Amino acid sequence: MDKSKDAEGPDWLEAELADTIDEDYELELSEPALSEEIRKIYRKAHPASIPRLEYFRTLLKLQAELIKLQDWVAYHKEKVVVIFEGRDSAGKGGVIKRITQRLNPRVVRVVALPAPSDREKTQWYFQRYVPHLPAGGEIVLFDRSWYNRSGVERVMGFATEDQVEQFFNDVPEFERMLVRSGIRLVKYWFSITDEEQQMRFLVRIHDPLKQWKLSPMDLQSRVRWEAYTKAKEETFARTNIPEAPWYIVEGNDKKRARLNCIDHLLHQIPYGDVPHEDITLPERVFNPDYERKVLPPELYVPSKY
Repeated sequence: MDKSKDAEGPDWLEAELADTIDEDYELELSEPALSEEIRKIYRKAHPASIPRLEYFRTLLKLQAELIKLQDWVAYHKEKVVVIFEGRDSAGKGGVIKRITQRLNPRVVRVVALPAPSDREKTQWYFQRYVPHLPAGGEIVLFDRSWYNRSGVERVMGFATEDQVEQFFNDVPEFERMLVRSGIRLVKYWFSITDEEQQMRFLVRIHDPLKQWKLSPMDLQSRVRWEAYTKAKEETFARTNIPEAPWYIVEGNDKKRARLNCIDHLLHQIPYGDVPHEDITLPERVFNPDYERKVLPPELYVPSKY
């Protein structure tokens, strides 16, 4: 399939753009409650990105391709795993939202596991991830994955050096097993600068709509920046295998990071068009003897807006 984007968008794109611009713009609100001083610092540190209209046009085209990918995966019973790793606040969640925004959650699902329970800590390390792997016709997006072991668990002291070494010995073969089983495995690492992470954390601290994103682990990532850097470098050196290489997404510019990552993902999988049954809207059946009951008003949500 030719995945090149034509210069002239189809008519449906213009209609979709007009219908959804408000919804997408709502997702783009990044500083709704910031002080004026923080606003100034943020704007100074962020030169103009892609014009909003151009960004949305491109995003919608890419999302249309994601729907084709989804249909291809479902039709051919393919199995896809995409791993999203990287610095805290590097933009993983934003990309995942744009990928899943228009897709069928029965085909594409996100896995973001909490900290392991006491029981899970005694299991084979990969055991808690295996039940979430895809069956045929599914795409699974891991918002952090088994690489917690060589990242946060190592840096924060939740795993011993022996456990980390065992992980590095095991993970290449584990991923080769996944690939041999027919899973298409794609691994992304989102990278931002030290200064950009500090700025995003400040935004979250001063934005009541984003404060929930800050955890004690996130704040420690500022203190342990260099330790995380060393952990990342060893992870790349020991787990960047031909069967499942790492791809780095430059995340300082959120919009470009989203578009670049989605476009790259589309080019990692040889999807194409699949047959679809023609859909026709059936005629409404009217029963002359049926009389619609009047429901009590307390069943209705009040109309306040």
